[in-house]
Amino acid sequence: MTGQTRIDADAAALAPAAATTSTQNRAEAEVMADEARSTPTVSPPSLQTPEAAPRSVSFGAMAWRRYRADRVGMAALVVVLGFVLLIAAAASGLVAGDWQRELALSYAPPGFVGPAAAVQQADAVKTGELTDLSDVDPLAPRYAEWAERAAKLQQAEPPRASTLPWGADRLGRDVWAKAVQGSKISILVGVLAALVATAIGTVLGALAGFLGGKVGDALEWLYNVFTSIPSILLIFAFAAVSGRGVASVVLILGLTGWPGIYRLVRAEFMKHARRDYVRAAEALGASSSARMFRHILPNVSHVVLVQLSIHVVGFIKSEVILSYLGLGVSLDQVSWGTMLAEAQSELILGYWWQLAAATLLMASFVTAFSLMTDALRDALDPKLRGLE
Repeated sequence: MTGQTRIDADAAALAPAAATTSTQNRAEAEVMADEARSTPTVSPPSLQTPEAAPRSVSFGAMAWRRYRADRVGMAALVVVLGFVLLIAAAASGLVAGDWQRELALSYAPPGFVGPAAAVQQADAVKTGELTDLSDVDPLAPRYAEWAERAAKLQQAEPPRASTLPWGADRLGRDVWAKAVQGSKISILVGVLAALVATAIGTVLGALAGFLGGKVGDALEWLYNVFTSIPSILLIFAFAAVSGRGVASVVLILGLTGWPGIYRLVRAEFMKHARRDYVRAAEALGASSSARMFRHILPNVSHVVLVQLSIHVVGFIKSEVILSYLGLGVSLDQVSWGTMLAEAQSELILGYWWQLAAATLLMASFVTAFSLMTDALRDALDPKLRGLE
């Protein structure tokens, strides 16, 4: 009995301690459960869903974003696009399709000036009575008969206007229609000649800069020959040989305008030919032509594009000079240069409207295109704007 009593006493003494330990364990379990609920579940790396990587912006999108920030460049782009639409309408015959029709009297002034004094005087003489010359001219009585017979044989001609919105030239043709048609010819010649010169300069510059060696030496010799002759004399020499016409002017300007583009493209290809991405393409088995035109050319395209835009303006001015001197487009065509050549003699007589129309359109397009070229250069070359 004594041993059983001692065991019961020990059990009674240990019971409060066991109860305390059990209570502590439950409290710790509840705390751990709360922490587990508050902690987000992290799945293994293999089961995690990858987040979408930020989409990279292309070079063209970045250039367009920088160009849109230039208000002057956007205004110039609107003017250039307006000229493009005007030229397209003229080419399709919707605008200035009948520029060769004689609609008005010779040198009819613009409508806001009013009819010329000579026209008013001619109308007054026409409506006045004829002077009797029978006493001094024995054939005077026959004049009326002859006039009646000539009127029967004369072809009917529609009456001509005494004024036009922009005036008329020597033959009575609308000056505005001539200016629009001249815009089409001059701008077309400038763009086509710039494309020809850019293509020649880019290909030769790529060959000289990438290949080097004897090929580069030969092209450098050709470049030095062309640059040693003054460009205006070279243009006149080609014009004297090839004759007049749009195709001749395009070839003349294209064959004489490539050296500047060649020099810049050659320098860019020499710089890029030693870079790592070109060497990597060579290690992968890419041919020389592939490395030149598939890898390097896209990275120097901004230089080519800016030079193309600059040469368009320069070649338009050159075409105007050639046509003004009689070495440009043919006689049955009209351009800004031919209009200025005609206006030279008309200005002495006081007929200024043909000179004003040609000068206004030419100055508007050349100025807008030059401003667009500056904005395009800044957009394609971020270093000029401090963006890189």
